[in-house]
Amino acid sequence: MATLTKKRKIAVGKFDSGKSYSVAEASKIVKEITTTKFDASVDLAIRLGVDPRKANQMVRGTVTLPHGTGKTMRVLAIVTPDKEAEARAAGADYVGLDEYIEKIKGGWTDVDVIITMPSVMGKVGALGRVLGPRGLMPNPKTGTVTMDIGKAVTESKGGKIDFKVDKAGIIHAGVGKVSFDAAKLSENANELLQTIMKLKPSSAKGTYVKSVTLSSTMSPGVAIDTKLFT
Repeated sequence: MATLTKKRKIAVGKFDSGKSYSVAEASKIVKEITTTKFDASVDLAIRLGVDPRKANQMVRGTVTLPHGTGKTMRVLAIVTPDKEAEARAAGADYVGLDEYIEKIKGGWTDVDVIITMPSVMGKVGALGRVLGPRGLMPNPKTGTVTMDIGKAVTESKGGKIDFKVDKAGIIHAGVGKVSFDAAKLSENANELLQTIMKLKPSSAKGTYVKSVTLSSTMSPGVAIDTKLFT
């Protein structure tokens, strides 16, 4: 445990924890201070000045990260037989209907994204107790309930993520891996931040972006200057 503490001290010594940085600077710092032996995920935490309990202040959406997430997304397409070939051609890892409904009822959720079509939502909606807590429930707003199955699968495999503000008013989202070069991390982070800026609810008063922190798994958080997003 002592070595971790020592590593942590060295990491913290590489930047000023009381200062805020540009996205590009923060991306470089996070790469420098990450000491994990595995390829850690890099995440943004954005604290917003909204009240998520009010429907008109809920901030949620999707963004396609220009350099992907660095994670291989496992996609399940729950579709009628006439859409199966389209889903497979687009790269879906699992394709089917009733057999997957039954598997999920039994507790199987070994996927990252579930895509389905409006006519099947009745069956998928009944899986809410299993899928809801895991953030896997398909939703028309995030493009995962659609007739354009091929496009939805391609986007999910290619770095499209969905995000939503939590009860504390914070959006947490992965923007890459530590192995990415700093410029790619920075471009991914900026794409997410710009998307969130466009989604500012008209009913939100005061400061919209209260704080932005970039960190990797196990690294200290690096504050990003919120004045860049006013």
